[in-house]
Amino acid sequence: MNSYDVAVIGSGPGGYVAAIRCAQLGMKTAIIEKYSTLGGTCLNVGCIPSKALLDSSHHYEDAVKHFEEHGIEIPGDIKVNLEKMIARKQAVVDQTTGGIDFLMKKNNIDVYQGLGSFKDATHISISGEKTIEIEAKNTIIATGSKPSSLPFIKLDKERVITSTEALKLTEIPKHLIVIGGGVIGLELGQVYKRLGAEVSVIEFMDRIIPTMDSGLSKELTKVLKKQKFSINTSHKVKSVERKGDEVIVKADDKKGNEIEFKGDYCLVSVGRKPFTDGLNAEAAGVKITERGQIEVNDHLKTTAKNIYAIGDVVKGAMLAHKAEEEGVFVAETLAGQKPHIDYNLIPGVVYTWPEVAAVGKTEEQLQEAKIEYKVGSFPMRALGRSRASMDLDGFVKILADKQTDEILGVHMIGARAADMIAEAVVAMEFRASAEDVSRISHAHPTFTEAIKEAALAATGDRALHV
Repeated sequence: MNSYDVAVIGSGPGGYVAAIRCAQLGMKTAIIEKYSTLGGTCLNVGCIPSKALLDSSHHYEDAVKHFEEHGIEIPGDIKVNLEKMIARKQAVVDQTTGGIDFLMKKNNIDVYQGLGSFKDATHISISGEKTIEIEAKNTIIATGSKPSSLPFIKLDKERVITSTEALKLTEIPKHLIVIGGGVIGLELGQVYKRLGAEVSVIEFMDRIIPTMDSGLSKELTKVLKKQKFSINTSHKVKSVERKGDEVIVKADDKKGNEIEFKGDYCLVSVGRKPFTDGLNAEAAGVKITERGQIEVNDHLKTTAKNIYAIGDVVKGAMLAHKAEEEGVFVAETLAGQKPHIDYNLIPGVVYTWPEVAAVGKTEEQLQEAKIEYKVGSFPMRALGRSRASMDLDGFVKILADKQTDEILGVHMIGARAADMIAEAVVAMEFRASAEDVSRISHAHPTFTEAIKEAALAATGDRALHV
């Protein structure tokens, strides 16, 4: 029987990063993955493939709608080859997961393919082509999550689908009904909207991206409606029925009126839930909560003293980069170091176009906590860079403490917001004030000038270009 200092169950961003850091710190490490490729949901059927399709569909939309304005003329009709687009997406996925294979070899991490389940707190059974058993002094559970659904919805994975199937359709939907106005639904909805589908979004809450600042929700709603999305908030879905190639969704609006939606595909994107099936956690003394999450303390230790859990399977935002930070945190804890994670400074991003990104507190959270704050906002359309690229939608908003001027939250929607948010994270990590950021020279012309201008606005209505 092979023995290890650390065994990691699950090879998503949290799991494989944890394994690498453990190996870097001198621990003999194994990683266990039930699927044939490493990388988990993110690399195989999540972050990476969805961004590949978002980029491809963005190129197509630019060619159809914007090239001529840029002085680029293409003779003949511009056509979508969906099969080739999906193949390119898969090539990106294969290259990325292959990169994880390389990193495992480089760091001398033993890879086991099969379903890992606990026999007890130090022994793990791996059921693959054959069943084997390994011993581990410590184990890190990184088994991730899977798409949620509603109890009355039958997912046939043909017409009533999850994000996994939406990434490999063989035709462009005529009318895609999206249940859920969160990140996944809006991103994949935009992919197929660009390619020619009619898209209807049905959201139970009173706004899309409901966990983000309401200002971002309002602006994104305005932009998506301009792109001809049908946005239906405060709608409670009560039935989803497939009849041949047609899907009929019935929902009650906020007045209680029944609304019927008919489409050829229905994407169910109502969130994700922790995945612990087959783990046999009880045999190791690991407690799972009523919400299906693994119970951990502030050091991500489970109720078993030598077993830790990270990522989507524990409390907190279900984000790949949050899982990565937790993976490093546990590895360094096992090595006797004193790492830290500030969960307030884990940024969130929606990869629509324009992109949406945020870090820190929302206005609603500050109001609820009765914290006095000031607001500095700056519109993207006031930037020379935005006009040059025709990316005029959106804004940057900075929330700062009214007394100390410390930045408490940054919320932005606009071109390249996903990249720009890192500046806000750095500033807040060092507890910068709005004035600190306002006095930093930003290259011109860039999109990040909007951050400086918003900081100027927060320090006393001093924005220069509005």
